[in-house]
Amino acid sequence: MSENPALRALASSSFSLPQLRDGQLAGISALASGRDVLAVMPTGYGKSAIYQVAALYLKQQTGRPVVVVSPLIALQEDQLDGLNERHGPDTAAAINSSRSDAEVDAAWQRAEDGRAAFLFLAPEQLAKEKTLERISALDIAMFVVDEAHCVSSWGHDFRPDYLTLGAVRERLGNPPVAALTATASPPVREEIVKRLGMRDPLVLVRGFDRPNISLDVVRHHEEKEKFRAVLAQVTALAAEGPGLVYAATRKDTEKYAAKLVTNGLRAEAYHAGRAAADRERVHEQFLADQLDVVVATTAFGMGIDKPNVRFVVHADIPESLDAYYQEIGRSGRDGRPASAILHYRSEDLGLRKFFGTHSADPDSLLVLLKVLRAAGAPAPKTAVAELTGFPARRVTALVNQLEEVGAVRTGKRGIRLISKAKLPAVVRAAVERSEERQRVDQSRLNMMRGYAETDGCRRQYLLGYFGEDFPEPCGNCDACAESAARPEPRHPEAVKEDDGGTAPDTAGQPFPLQTAVVHKEWGPGLVMRHEDDVITVLFEREGYKTLSRTAVLEHGLLKTTI
Repeated sequence: MSENPALRALASSSFSLPQLRDGQLAGISALASGRDVLAVMPTGYGKSAIYQVAALYLKQQTGRPVVVVSPLIALQEDQLDGLNERHGPDTAAAINSSRSDAEVDAAWQRAEDGRAAFLFLAPEQLAKEKTLERISALDIAMFVVDEAHCVSSWGHDFRPDYLTLGAVRERLGNPPVAALTATASPPVREEIVKRLGMRDPLVLVRGFDRPNISLDVVRHHEEKEKFRAVLAQVTALAAEGPGLVYAATRKDTEKYAAKLVTNGLRAEAYHAGRAAADRERVHEQFLADQLDVVVATTAFGMGIDKPNVRFVVHADIPESLDAYYQEIGRSGRDGRPASAILHYRSEDLGLRKFFGTHSADPDSLLVLLKVLRAAGAPAPKTAVAELTGFPARRVTALVNQLEEVGAVRTGKRGIRLISKAKLPAVVRAAVERSEERQRVDQSRLNMMRGYAETDGCRRQYLLGYFGEDFPEPCGNCDACAESAARPEPRHPEAVKEDDGGTAPDTAGQPFPLQTAVVHKEWGPGLVMRHEDDVITVLFEREGYKTLSRTAVLEHGLLKTTI
């Protein structure tokens, strides 16, 4: 794609970006020319600039605005304020539940009379027919989906409201899509592309390595001993600057926060069970450096752009490396040294397995299918909810499971049954697909356990999970530090055992990284990682599997595909 000098000039003059980072200009150019873009980049890398520069260029060329879907009101407001401060008070408008009717009317007016270049909405706003009609009339130049991993039911911040965004895009005439996320492993990326109906997208994956963040794991046997260790470590780390502690349960966030206060720190708990006003207060205090520590469940952190977070401590093991990478990436955004520490008990895996169990409900699926069959025509979600007695969110989740197996389709007029198969057969197919997902989820938890228990370089393991090759040990994790501290053997030529400090040379491997392969039992997959005699493959239906390289070669377990 030839470079458009006007885009680089606009980035420099209007956004103070004379030097664009790797991938930014390619993304801007693709969007400006009408191509879909999926940008997977850490917060602070400049994802927002990709769509903002392109959007301003398109507004100047066509006069048409862009719609930005963002899951958090606070995140919307931050971007709104930045755009209006830089480009004028009418540049961006927002429509969300925090605004009065008069403010919403004014926002619509700015978009409809051509003043606003950006219109920010929460995904639930797009479930309203009136909202869709007004956006359709705007003839938007671009559809931006921020925190795009929320689209994926494999993503750790999954939002049911995001599932309809593909249908919304179609309803709006399929404008170019910019999907942005700070973390997305290969299966999540694939699902984002599929669910948003992206066509030949430019996929930009940049900046996964955060070398300034040290990676450490502390192993424990007893829960009480772990609790004391977390408190002692966080109290010491807080002297260097503010930080985050992640715990698995709401109760634990309260316990840790209370104890940290008695240790003299300004600490608060944050979880979905607290009142919205309390959560907003904690959020604002943390951003304003009025708190030393926030102890949170996974409910806290999306869209938090606070540059001086010095540490992220996990008191419990997360459900996946996707979630872990996203959470530790909230530290060290100013480029200065930061710490990511995981406190690990193997017994804690049982709790994560419990949280990760989301089985399909055959009875509910059958009820929904019978309602759709009786309707004989597309039925609005509100009508389906009323006829089934299920909450709207439950209907969305069930429809998603049925869409997975091609049984229903959601369109402008509602949800329609398209499968000709008998209903029990459709239910069985949906349940089987759900079981596949559970196996994948379990494999991701196993990979998280592998990270906690590996004796090799943790950064190599973490980046390998995302399909990134990192050939040399990082020198900034506990495993590398331990390897460096180990005394050299007197006769190194006699030592054949690998110390876990180096990655194998994969250049001559029969299955290099990112090779598409197929297994007789597990089907198609992608080679993600090599370590010693182990090959890690991500299988579409089974998730992550570790295989002996020797056994693979001796028995022909894997075959490459074109």
